[in-house]
Amino acid sequence: MSISKTLVYPRTHRFQIPVMGTGHSIDTPLRVARFGISAVVSLVDDILIEQVHRLYAQRLGLDFTPVPASAPDARTQRIRNYFDFAWDHVRSQLEEMRKQEFAPGTEKTKYFELLPSSSPLRQDYDRMLSLPAGSERDALASDLSGRMEAGSIDANIMTKLDRKPVSKDGTVADASLSDAKTALRGFALSRNRGNMIFSAGINPTLYGLIEEFPGFYRTEADEPAKGIIIKVSDFRSAMVQGRFLAKKGLEVREFRIESGLNCGGHAFASEGDVLGPILGEFKKSRGGFPAEFSPHIEGYFRKKGREIPAGTRDHKAAVTVQGGLGTHGEQLRMFQDFGVDATGWGSPFMLVPEATPVDDHTRELLRAATGNELFLSDASPLGVPFNNLSTSSAAAEMRRLVEAGRPGSACPKGFLVTNTEFTDTPICTAASKYQSQKLAAVGGLDAPEASKVLVKECICHQLGNGALAFLAQENKALKGDAEVVLSRGPVSVCPGPNIAWFDRIYTLAEMVDHIYGRIPSIVSPERPHCFAAELEMNVREYHKLLEGANGDAAILTKAERTRVALLASIDWYREFLAGAVPLPDENLGSLALCLDAQEVLLAAPETANA
Repeated sequence: MSISKTLVYPRTHRFQIPVMGTGHSIDTPLRVARFGISAVVSLVDDILIEQVHRLYAQRLGLDFTPVPASAPDARTQRIRNYFDFAWDHVRSQLEEMRKQEFAPGTEKTKYFELLPSSSPLRQDYDRMLSLPAGSERDALASDLSGRMEAGSIDANIMTKLDRKPVSKDGTVADASLSDAKTALRGFALSRNRGNMIFSAGINPTLYGLIEEFPGFYRTEADEPAKGIIIKVSDFRSAMVQGRFLAKKGLEVREFRIESGLNCGGHAFASEGDVLGPILGEFKKSRGGFPAEFSPHIEGYFRKKGREIPAGTRDHKAAVTVQGGLGTHGEQLRMFQDFGVDATGWGSPFMLVPEATPVDDHTRELLRAATGNELFLSDASPLGVPFNNLSTSSAAAEMRRLVEAGRPGSACPKGFLVTNTEFTDTPICTAASKYQSQKLAAVGGLDAPEASKVLVKECICHQLGNGALAFLAQENKALKGDAEVVLSRGPVSVCPGPNIAWFDRIYTLAEMVDHIYGRIPSIVSPERPHCFAAELEMNVREYHKLLEGANGDAAILTKAERTRVALLASIDWYREFLAGAVPLPDENLGSLALCLDAQEVLLAAPETANA
């Protein structure tokens, strides 16, 4: 099953489904990869990964042997086993589709009808349909069947989540057995020929580990069997990480630009950097990627006394973008004005049962969610702002425990343990062990500081509960027997604010047709442009920073840098709008109105107080 020779996007789809929490895209490749759609699995929770693997084995009647927690390489092996299974399963799905007829209602026909008009496969499919029955049509149908490709089965590591596990006797594991490194090994050792995505910044020791795995290196003129994708917030980050990897002989297959705030999951506010100017910088400078990275790659091979692989000098990393896109016109804008290769669409797919494993209760809450219920919270134990849903069952459970006088989680998995305020070994700030001590220190449940303690959610565990509930329910419905249904438990969810504009449950075909503009837009024409929504979020974060400064000179200096950068971004957008014509279903007018309103809100503090 070929995945990519240069880049999968131009040949199949022009979008991918990003990682969504630990569980909301945990099996998305098993649902959509056979249709040529690439999707991303989180590697945070190996326990959840094994549970999902078990549920699929039950569904398919396959043997399944769990990896005991006592195994020294349990985390690596669980991840490897799942990606071996996913690779084999998607290959099997694709082969079954190839055998089908081109007939209404078949998955084979669905595969081709989902493709964008820019895909060579789709163009040849349309040509086949125009041919009369006969040998020419049959030959083209056979050729099309052989050229069908699956989307890639990708994995995401949040590089800063690199906990060193602690045994029951208090022994801290060797650094080589940290969570990020064992996850990388599991993916690297698997048969899967997908992409490893690194997010949340550089981790030098983790990146250094990649050298141990030949699959990430080019051989002859062939691309590496496993690609490297770097999720970046700006051009500088791309250059720093790209050079670091190039000095190890490694190519970056794709730089994936993500909005810092207009996205799901954790949010990373910048100092005024917003998507439009960032995309403009990539468009202007990406042509220099080969000259920037290739000399470092060639230097690595020379140092190792190895032949420089053909194709290294010509390699051009793809550039994609994600974060708050919601209409076909916005996607077209990214292609036409900024030259990106593909886009990422995450949160809207949480309303597509064919694509994501979200339990029915949570999916209904997401369908009905309004902008007021979607907010940037302090729920993450990592201390990073976290997109949240106020009506989630996890939020309700947190309130129930507080009312019962026993707040906090039992911390069943411990992937986010970082705090040593009361203990020698790190514990999680969402754990009852921490919260009981912290509440005592601040003066109890009624103290002014208590709300900052109680807001933390057990996200490393609860982000997976919805997937387990949905899969167990799905298995029972498919098999029609007394399947054991796992306890659902409270569900945390981390949608981006953009989901407020998607208000019903969609089929996969509807969502894909919406992305490609083949049906009337499924969102209101009043929905603000993604550039406008993101700018407003950044201005709000600026004011939060300013209000929380309390006279701190360093914070005030940072706030002023942010204000100046945001004003420069507004100038950039005005210049952009001067030459822009609205594209279909693109509310470009909302951006013009936004610029005027946000400029007023960014008036110098002394001016605003005058």
